[in-house]
Amino acid sequence: MRTSYGRYCMFALVTMLMLALSASSSAQVSIGVTVGFPPPDLPVYEQPFCPGEDYIWTPGYWAYDPDFGDYYWVPGTWVLAPQPGFFWTPAYWAWGGSGFIFHEGYWGPVVGFYGGVNYGYGYFGRGYEGGRWQGGHFYYNETVNRVNVTVIHNVYKTTINERNVTRVSYNGGSGGLNDRPTPEEERASHERRIEPVPDQRRQVQEARSDPELRASANRGKPPIAATPKAGALKEQGVVSAREGGKVHGGPKNAPGGGGNAGRANAAHPNELPPVERPAPANSGNAKADQKYQKQEEKLYTHQEQDRQKLEKRQDKEHQQLEKQHGDDARKQQMEQRHQQQTENLEKKQTEQRQKLDEKQPHGGPPKQ
Repeated sequence: MRTSYGRYCMFALVTMLMLALSASSSAQVSIGVTVGFPPPDLPVYEQPFCPGEDYIWTPGYWAYDPDFGDYYWVPGTWVLAPQPGFFWTPAYWAWGGSGFIFHEGYWGPVVGFYGGVNYGYGYFGRGYEGGRWQGGHFYYNETVNRVNVTVIHNVYKTTINERNVTRVSYNGGSGGLNDRPTPEEERASHERRIEPVPDQRRQVQEARSDPELRASANRGKPPIAATPKAGALKEQGVVSAREGGKVHGGPKNAPGGGGNAGRANAAHPNELPPVERPAPANSGNAKADQKYQKQEEKLYTHQEQDRQKLEKRQDKEHQQLEKQHGDDARKQQMEQRHQQQTENLEKKQTEQRQKLDEKQPHGGPPKQ
């Protein structure tokens, strides 16, 4: 008896240690790839009806496939929590100094920080307003969830005032959200956490394997934006995006060539489309045309010089790193930095072009 009891205690001790190690490892921030350009804005779509009791809504998000150098949409879906009392903290992207870093979502007793991103349907940037646990069952807030009350009776109504209506899908960097974690959200990141369940992993795998869900193909408007259940991307009840999100970058071989996706992926000035050469103005007003033509020539020269300066500076950094025998990690960081510099230059020059276009003289006789 003592031997059996001792073996039982030893087994229990080992099991507890394994659980503790698992909880400790899952408590670490899950960080994936680093990307030099931000994910597209969030698309607008309608949430599918909740399929049954105790399912929790997990919003869709943009993931990244390094094999194609492209973001792809992981449709939002309803998922059973791994255990009663646990909530979902959505994934998010955040600027890390040299690129955008992916922070994977997780399950836990408290909703943690998810970048301030407004995913909708209860996830409005802070916490979760879509429901609560009570007596071992999940109760749904009808005002932010689509629930068939003839099937699911655990419901309540609480009106929520959204504090953040932007569709920006990333934190930090140029144009990103400026939210920072609260002390409560910081504590949540150190509590016991559970990684995405197998159903969620399957949702990601199926989304990644669907070419139509890549941002370069759907231009930010995924044909499958949400599913009633995980892994049901081809089944009845899937929802398409009603409105697309703005795409900020993508692979050079994106469909449609020369579009926003291809241009934004340029890492160096010589990979950008050529600076637009000024065409002769012909408004019928010789004086105005001559003035505008001089402004065009000046802008063209200035933009060409800016590109040459940036290209020389980047070439110098390449040469310095080669002399220092920099490793792949440093080379990647440098390329991401160069890509961001090039994107900023292109944006600046586009704005300069637009401002000058507004001054272009139109037809009509000169004023006397």
